Amino acid sequence: MNTQSNGGLGTVEGDAAPAEKPLGSRAPHFIKRSRPLHVSWQVGVFVVGLAVVVAGVIMLPLPGPGWLVIFGGMAIWATEFVWAQLVLRWTKRKVTEAAQRALDPKVRRRNIILTTIGLVIIAAALAVYVWKFGVVMPWKVSQ
Repeated sequence: MNTQSNGGLGTVEGDAAPAEKPLGSRAPHFIKRSRPLHVSWQVGVFVVGLAVVVAGVIMLPLPGPGWLVIFGGMAIWATEFVWAQLVLRWTKRKVTEAAQRALDPKVRRRNIILTTIGLVIIAAALAVYVWKFGVVMPWKVSQ
């Protein structure tokens, strides 16, 4: 077998993908050494992650990057909790698969056609609205 170093990112076997980081806590060693300190650390990480996730959920219907903030909270949780690391790995895998599907020429062509049809429908609806009601500004320019 041809095993080589990958600059600290794991080992590479021939053309295989780099190994994923091991699951588990990424707390500093001095914190992991003391059980009460480690539990306190985990509670703190959970509370901070929960606050970020709740902020993201609030941003979903409001202006703001809701999903991005939710995934940021999940990343905070993933520094300590295996279940969050597994969720992020699954999400990353699904996003990568979706990106690969989106690069397929047939899918790209379909998306371009659907976008063009949507833009034509919006332009037609806007033209009908302007034809029927005219262009009326919400403010008085002449005053």
